[in-house]
Amino acid sequence: MRGFSGRCLAFVEASHARALAILLLLSLAAFLPGFASLQPMDRDEPRFAQASKQMLETGDFVDIRFQDEARHKKPVGIYWLQSATVAAAEALGVPEARTTIALYRLPSLAGALAMVLLTYWAALGVVGRRAAFLAAAFMGASILLGVEARLAKTDAFLSACSVTVMGGLARVYLRREAQPGPVTLLAFWGAMAIAILIKGPIAPMIAGLAALVLSVRERSGRWLLALRPGLGLVVVLLVVLPWFVAIALKTGGAFFEEAVGRDMLAKVGSGQEKHWGPPGLYLLVFFGTFWPVAALAAIAIPFVWRTRREPWVAFCLAWLVPSWLVFEAVPTKLPHYVLPLYPAVAMLTAGALMAGAISRQRPGASLVALLIPFIPVGLAAGLAGFALKFDGTLPYVALPAFAVAVGFAVWGWSAFRRDDAIGTALLGCVASVALSVAVFGLTQPVLRSLQLSPRLAAVARALDCASPAFVTSGYREPSLVFLVGTELVMEDGAGAARFLGQGGCRMAFVERREEGAFAAQAAGAGLAPTLVTRVPGFNINGGRALDIAVYAVKP
Repeated sequence: MRGFSGRCLAFVEASHARALAILLLLSLAAFLPGFASLQPMDRDEPRFAQASKQMLETGDFVDIRFQDEARHKKPVGIYWLQSATVAAAEALGVPEARTTIALYRLPSLAGALAMVLLTYWAALGVVGRRAAFLAAAFMGASILLGVEARLAKTDAFLSACSVTVMGGLARVYLRREAQPGPVTLLAFWGAMAIAILIKGPIAPMIAGLAALVLSVRERSGRWLLALRPGLGLVVVLLVVLPWFVAIALKTGGAFFEEAVGRDMLAKVGSGQEKHWGPPGLYLLVFFGTFWPVAALAAIAIPFVWRTRREPWVAFCLAWLVPSWLVFEAVPTKLPHYVLPLYPAVAMLTAGALMAGAISRQRPGASLVALLIPFIPVGLAAGLAGFALKFDGTLPYVALPAFAVAVGFAVWGWSAFRRDDAIGTALLGCVASVALSVAVFGLTQPVLRSLQLSPRLAAVARALDCASPAFVTSGYREPSLVFLVGTELVMEDGAGAARFLGQGGCRMAFVERREEGAFAAQAAGAGLAPTLVTRVPGFNINGGRALDIAVYAVKP
């Protein structure tokens, strides 16, 4: 296998075009299964998509709103990308474009693909061509980036911008004897500006902390002057300032009060929206989110420590460690927050592989490598158990793909036992593609219990009357607003009954806990709505089973 691994990498490194083509194919194979069939995933994704949809509905591309509520948490960049994508699809005649969640995900897919290819570009300035290819392949195979590629949110595109910024910074730091070319400068400052429009201070924080650590290491920050900071600041301001001025004027400064005072500072001060986590949580979940390479990264730690004074290792550590510590210190924790730091881990791991420093000879290495087959086995068992409990059947169609994923993962572990760590890495990437097909392409479409909002929206579309109006009680997920319509009303049980009594064609979605109040109010008002159907399922956001009754009245 070791000889075969070497031949594979020799084939890849023959040209940049060949390496990029293989990385693109690997990424598409990992990201596309389930891309269109995955339902809107509550709560963040449909909030972004709904706000972008409302921009198209209202023609207001400055303010960001979810129904009547101002959504002043993130800058406007991703909403512009999503609304432009959907508008283009409408112009091309795509039916029901505004409620097709896959269209809103296209910027995330583009960002994820760009992150893989840009990791290769960034790594070329840090490590050799073979290691650069491996680092980029690790990103394409990682579970976390595969998830973010399928969600209409900011993180995949932000991460692409971040790796571009850090790739430019790497070229300035590691090649200080040569002035950076215009492409490097444009990549650094252009990506920084776009990143600010996507998610505010995250990319500047990562680059700024890395630059600070490296300047302390060099006992001078003069090397940063090669970035032309004066000209770069002008470029950034030209890109970001128009919208920031426009939103300040439109909201009277409320955007900044909400985005900084109530969103960012709330995350720093406490666990926002039930997303609290202790320090060290990101390190723990890393072994799942950066599968299949996390185990190899852990085994590479002694090599990284020994070589920490080498410039390329020092750069990767400056990229990774200070920002990671910041994220660990912030009480609000979500796995995708650390995604922009993963390319640094990928480069360190790839460099260790090329140096022959990842070996089964290290104490406990073979045991750690067992994580490679453990993750697909665990996912297969967990999803099978869930399907059996909540859908009453096993995902039979996905079982062969799970078997393939487990087979390649076990083969990879076996290669590690034979001291072929590069073979393990390559086989892990193949296992990741098979696992993507199994989980997203074949399992999730048959888990009807998770598809509450799409099933309720299908019932709503079947209501045969003109100008229907809808209310929901006890089930308030943004995905239902996105699929049913911006005018969806949210009430308690009694309020839902009063809504039905206002005349015209109306439908109510009433969760079982609200049915008592709904029935009492309806009876008191002499209203006898028709029970259309019941839709049972599992709310993945709340983590509990629901039973939703659908009632309708017609003129």
